[in-house]
Amino acid sequence: MGVQQGTDRHHPAVVAHRRKRAEDLQLRIADGITRFAGSMPFVYVHAVVFAVWMLFFEASPWPTLTLVVSLEAIFLSTFVMIGQNRQAAFQQLKADHDFVEQELELKTNTDLTRAIHAMTQELHRRLIEEGAEQ
Repeated sequence: MGVQQGTDRHHPAVVAHRRKRAEDLQLRIADGITRFAGSMPFVYVHAVVFAVWMLFFEASPWPTLTLVVSLEAIFLSTFVMIGQNRQAAFQQLKADHDFVEQELELKTNTDLTRAIHAMTQELHRRLIEEGAEQ
């Protein structure tokens, strides 16, 4: 019944963002490709495939290899941009949510401060009146 740990709770913008991405097949595919392309297994697979290709399958692999690597770079840079756009959209969503929450907190604090001020004035007025009556 204690307070949940930080790993169990997430910012509402994070929850909404993850739910939206999980519902879209294209976004899940893009996330999977981006996640794999940014990993060491990706590097190992490419090193092995290119080495095997250059050593065993083509006598002069450089023109074809250059073409393949260039095309792959185009697609990978597109996935990087998709990831950057996703991150920018997420950051904006979180910033908007945080702004609304901070404005609500500021309003609440202002209302509480005004209420405390009004109560203090009323208490002061009553104390002054009681002092004058004696």
